[in-house]
Order: sequence, then structure tokens, then C-alpha cells
Amino acid sequence: MLKNIILASKSVDRSKLFKYAKIPIDIFSPDIDEEDFKKKIRDPIKLVKELAKAKALYTKNILSENKKDAVIVAADTIIELNGEVIGKAKNEREALQILKRLTGNVHNLLTGIAITRSIDPKIVVDYESTVVKFLKLSDKEIRCYLKSGDWKGRAGAYAITEKASLFIEYIQGSFSNVIGLPMHKIYLILKNHFNLNLLEITEI
Repeated sequence: MLKNIILASKSVDRSKLFKYAKIPIDIFSPDIDEEDFKKKIRDPIKLVKELAKAKALYTKNILSENKKDAVIVAADTIIELNGEVIGKAKNEREALQILKRLTGNVHNLLTGIAITRSIDPKIVVDYESTVVKFLKLSDKEIRCYLKSGDWKGRAGAYAITEKASLFIEYIQGSFSNVIGLPMHKIYLILKNHFNLNLLEITEI
């Protein structure tokens, strides 16, 4: 029996991953104070897992109040560089500083995921890490990239599916994770823990 899937994220990139896979979803944007979590949790892996869990539970509470049955997929992505957490740039100046640190270097892109069902107390929390290497860019090249606006709303100020594809030298690990979600892990969790096989779903 098909269960409704709620993506607890306002990320366009994450919703596109489901669209590419021809999986129909609904979108909900949980109201979570991410900065508060970042102040309290220093460990990057624990941070993304706790943020994803908080988003899933917030969404679950809203759905439970409305007695709506759905599977909830929540996520949070950060960049980890030498143990330091790098999130989204608030403005172009911050984006410039982030990219100047990432250029020519290897970093880890971490995505925490949390999956639950609105009528079930069970929640599964996991994460995925992908290694990303940037080419060495000059300040002029970074400023040219920033004019595209692709940095807005993206962890690390870049998106692999857009202009940043020109300077991502290589990745090691899940490609879909760099876009926004480790789709293979979501597939396995839904199949093994929630009896929902995404391969059996056809686009409506």
C-alpha cells in the first residue's frame, strides 16, 4: 500500500532528486532554529543527525495533529573542513570567504537523514559522507562564479548540478548525497524499516 511521502525540507535540490526518480512527494518546511543546534553541538556528524531528527519530529508533530498518515524524510547538509563545520553563506561576502577556503582543497560533505512515519513512534537516523575536491581557483574566478547566484542557500556555497560542476575535480562516495540526499540509504531505510519499496512506486 502506497504511503504518502513528505520531504521535510525546502531544498529545491532535494525535491528534484525525488522528481528524477519519479517518486511523488509533498513538501513541508519545518521551523527549526539551526543556529541554536550549531552552538550546542560541535561534532559535525552528530550535528547533521540531530538537525535531521529535529526536522523529522517537528514535521511529525504537525502531521499527527492533523491525523495525516505519511512517511517523513528529513535531512540536513553541512561541509566539514579539517574538523570545522561550514554551512550556508548568509551573503556574497561570506560565500567568497567559504570558497576561498575550499578551493584547491578536499572537504567532506555530510548529510544527516531522519525517516519516520507520522503514526509510528519509530525513527531511523543515519548520515552519509562524501569526499569532494575542488580545483584551485583564483579570486577573480571565484567572484565570477558568485555572480551566478548558485551559492545562495547551499551548504558550502555551491551546487554540483550547476556552475560548480566546472571546478569540482572529483568526488568519492555518493553523487546524490552531494546534490542533497543519499538516495541509496533512503531507499534501504524505507524498504527495511517501513515496508516501502520506492522501486515499486510509479509516478502519478
